[in-house]
Amino acid sequence: MSVRQRVMGLNGDEAVAWAVKQCDVDFVSAYPITPQTIIVEKFSEFVANGEVETEFVPVESEHSALSACIGAAALGARAFTATAANGLALMWEIVYIASSLRLPIVMAVVNRALSGPINIHCDHSDSMGCRDASWIQIYTENAQEAYDTVIQAFRIGEHPDVQLPVMVTLDGFLISHTLQNVKILPDEVVKDFVGVRKPVEVEIPGRGRIPLILDPENPLTFGPLDLYDYYFEHKVQQHEAIEKARPVIKQINEEYYKISGRKYGDGFVETYGLEDAETAIIVLGSTAGTVRYVAKELRRKGYKVGMLRLRTFRPFPYRELVEALRHVKAVGVMDRSGAYGAYGGPVYIETKAAFYDEDEKPKILNYIYGLGGRDTPPTMIRKVYEELLEVSRTGKIEKKMKFLGVR
Repeated sequence: MSVRQRVMGLNGDEAVAWAVKQCDVDFVSAYPITPQTIIVEKFSEFVANGEVETEFVPVESEHSALSACIGAAALGARAFTATAANGLALMWEIVYIASSLRLPIVMAVVNRALSGPINIHCDHSDSMGCRDASWIQIYTENAQEAYDTVIQAFRIGEHPDVQLPVMVTLDGFLISHTLQNVKILPDEVVKDFVGVRKPVEVEIPGRGRIPLILDPENPLTFGPLDLYDYYFEHKVQQHEAIEKARPVIKQINEEYYKISGRKYGDGFVETYGLEDAETAIIVLGSTAGTVRYVAKELRRKGYKVGMLRLRTFRPFPYRELVEALRHVKAVGVMDRSGAYGAYGGPVYIETKAAFYDEDEKPKILNYIYGLGGRDTPPTMIRKVYEELLEVSRTGKIEKKMKFLGVR
């Protein structure tokens, strides 16, 4: 049964800061970058007001921010940071180190286009560039979900079967700076839900089982030189860990529903109108709200259309996606990141791969949209549905990849 919650007017960045405040985080390392800055500014207010006992460390760059989190997490602390775009690019080396050391850091990425030319508005090129870095990636639709997902992320990453960092994304300005009603759980409820981080134990010959943390009394080596004799095995362990995250993500989505009354599909995908749909759109992030609005409008007019919002991109929910869309005749995949030299955008390629071995599968089109914050109004989404309805009727595709809304 969900508990009583208070409604606050928060933008997405503030909602993330509130979630971090309630999760009893030990360490936050911060460097400002638009449109993420509000997260760490707001959290610094909580620190200054004595509302949290977090060690708050301002640093000189995003590379340093994630490096500091690695040090803290390796000591057994619960650690958080946030960034966007060029800041994430500057972290590049450390992003891989965090996952390779199996440290359950949570990082909010406020999606913003990568330079150049320099642009501070939303697309998904920053986080999509990290899609093979062995981080769990969850894309949120609004400020409420950003709040809820940060809380879930600590449980997911710290699960003993997972032990991987988690990236929670929210669209720059569209979510990060937009005031919305957000239901906030009581502090003690969140604290009970996330619990205290319990580092996993490892078996050391002659010393028994000890916590996998930096401890002078039980010295361990973190991040040693790892050549061809063991590197391969350690990468396979990362693969196994992110696969084990699949049931954990679903389980925690259900557990969170019990305390909040909110869940997001099965934790991986959220659907609308797919039961009898002939066409559907796959979408990530805030654009899902526009797609859902148009789908409802068209269904009222008798068109059999639906949508699938992809919430978790890593691990990619290929089974859930195929099961939901197997019967659909035409699917449009909307990618808010470029496909330079590729067969299509990242979500499109993953979707095509998921259906490759299936006997029953839809025609699949790719729409690159919204780069650099380009607006994607309902009129554009209607155009996509119109094209998909024509493909479902004729079975013919003139062009598989299109750029939506280019002058």
